[in-house]
Parts: sequence; C-alpha cells; structure tokens
Amino acid sequence: MSYSLAIHGGAGTILKSTMTPDREAQYRAALARALEAGEVVLRDNGAALDAVVEAVAALEDEPLFNAGRGAVFTSDGKHEMDAAVMDGRDRRAGAVAGIFGPRNPIRLARAVMERTDHVCLIGPNALKIGHDAGLPFEDETYFFTQARWDALQETLALLARGETNDDPARRHGTVGAVARDASGHVAAATSTGGMTAKAPGRVGDTPMIGAGTFADDATCAVSGTGHGEIFIRWTAGAEIAARMRHGEQSLEDAARHVVMEDLGRNDGSGGVIAVDRHGNLALPFNCEGMYRAAVRSGEDARIEIYR
Repeated sequence: MSYSLAIHGGAGTILKSTMTPDREAQYRAALARALEAGEVVLRDNGAALDAVVEAVAALEDEPLFNAGRGAVFTSDGKHEMDAAVMDGRDRRAGAVAGIFGPRNPIRLARAVMERTDHVCLIGPNALKIGHDAGLPFEDETYFFTQARWDALQETLALLARGETNDDPARRHGTVGAVARDASGHVAAATSTGGMTAKAPGRVGDTPMIGAGTFADDATCAVSGTGHGEIFIRWTAGAEIAARMRHGEQSLEDAARHVVMEDLGRNDGSGGVIAVDRHGNLALPFNCEGMYRAAVRSGEDARIEIYR
C-alpha cells in the first residue's frame, strides 16, 4: 500500500507582489526539509502520526513560519503558542493552548495525548507534562525574531491610530501536516503562534479538535490555516469529514466547499490540507497563496506557494 503526506506553512502570509526570489527560495527549501522529515518516516513504513509530528516539528524549527521558533507576539509582546495532534485510528487527540517554553509545541501536544486522560491542557500543568516527558525547553531569545517583533510594532501603531489592516500575514500564520501511512491510517498535526498582536489568552482554531485539526480513518485528516475564529465557528475540519461521511462527497469536493463557501463567504480567509483514507490529497485555499508541499509514494514532491 502507498503513503501520502502534505504540509503547509500558512496561507496568504506574503503577497506575491512583495516576494523576492531569494525569499521564495528560502521558503521552498524550508518546506522541502519539513516534507522530507515526514516522508522519511513513511518510507520506513512508519505511522502517519509519527510522520506528521516530525514534519510539524521541522516547521516549528524554521524561523520563517509562525510556529515554534518563528511565532508571532501577543499585544503585550509575549509568545503564546497552540498545537494539536489527532490520530485517525481511534480519534485520540492531544492539544495545548497559550503555552511558552517547549522548543516544539507539537511534541507537547502529543505528550498530552499519550501521558494524560485529557485532550487539551493549558498553563503550568501542561508545561509539567513536557518536563516530565523530557522535552527540550528554550528561553525568550530562542523564539525572538526581528521580523515578528517589527510586525507587532507596526500592528500596535495601526491600532493606536484607530486604523485597521487586512494584511493576511497578521492572522494566517500556522503550520501543519496530514498523512496517510502504508497501513491505511491517517493523522493530522497543527501548530501556531496565533495572530500578531492578539489579545493575551486568545486561543485560535489550531488546538480545537474539529476546527483546525481533525483525523478519522473513516474519512480524512485535516489541518487548517487562516482566520481562526471563523474556522472555529464553522468547525472546518469536522465539516469536511461530515460531508464525506453523510453526503458521500469526495475529499476534494468536501474540502473545496468548506474552504470556498463556508469559510470564504464568511471572512474565513485561509486554506486546508487534507488526506483521505485512500491517500487522495486536497489543498484548497481562498486567498492569494498558501505555503504547501505534498508527496505520494513513488511520485516526486510538489512544493508550491501561489496558484
């Protein structure tokens, strides 16, 4: 049996008009590294869950993306990160919200899934799970990036003047992965720093199972990136699966309807990556671009940013 893997690094985060060749090359190289980190697991007949965690951890290590090392700042200049994993074999899931410290929040989300009876943890007890699991932690200097700090200052200045900015870079930063392994199982993983200048304590769709992260062997695995509040209200991930289960839609039709209609018509700009139990992939988005890469066994990898 074959395997499939797709990853994303956020949707609509850099306008094509401002993208330089050097910057684009950096993004493509980072996506290639993360895709390889996940595919090496699948090539060795590893589990989909292991593959998506490794791919997302690799994206978290890249300062180009809004997760882990490249996370954006809250309005008070802090980092608050969210992450989630879900295993399609039995719908086990783990999530963390508003945390700071673990080098890879996605590994902490997995630790919550495997070491507790709960799905989502926040605060000191979530961090204790990470320490007990022996996960590496980092300080503020590791997570600081000048570009994210400058974006915060620009956003705060706009707000102080009573102005708004619809630049999707301020609300679309997320990374994620979905996979179907050689045994036919699917899994999803998603991680984010949230929205630039978000209110302290704000939690987006990423750690909300059924919104930004979902996986079920009976239908599909989904990881989303975009305007989190809308993904939550329209339960984006679960809605794609429901259309497949109850409406007998294909993965492509279900994912495209949710992204273009349910989300797109309600200020829910962004996109999703999804894989079904047969290994079919769908990567629709309703904004200018989405950092994405995909590979299936026996095929060459595809790395794309714009349409």
